[in-house]
Amino acid sequence: MRDRFEQNRCVSDPIAAHKLLVDGEEELFKSQHWQPKMWPKTIGGNAYGRVSFVPDWVLDYWHPLEKAQYPEYFARREQRKEEFIRMWEKEYGNDPEDKSHHH
Repeated sequence: MRDRFEQNRCVSDPIAAHKLLVDGEEELFKSQHWQPKMWPKTIGGNAYGRVSFVPDWVLDYWHPLEKAQYPEYFARREQRKEEFIRMWEKEYGNDPEDKSHHH
């Protein structure tokens, strides 16, 4: 098939070139393996998308009874959220709608 491609690479007639392309694609499709090798983590593989990313904000919607099962974790989490808010306000200010500091 590759040799035929090289022999026909200088075909300038668009209709003939298109027919050669279509015939080559059909031959390739007919000669491919009936069950192609799929790597597990590539699209179509059996492990693709298996590990999902859960964003941190989902924990804010836990029920209080669920949070009560992990008191130390959620106490530390609330402390870190407050630290982050203080850091953000120190860096960027606390009112995003305030346009007075822009000239």
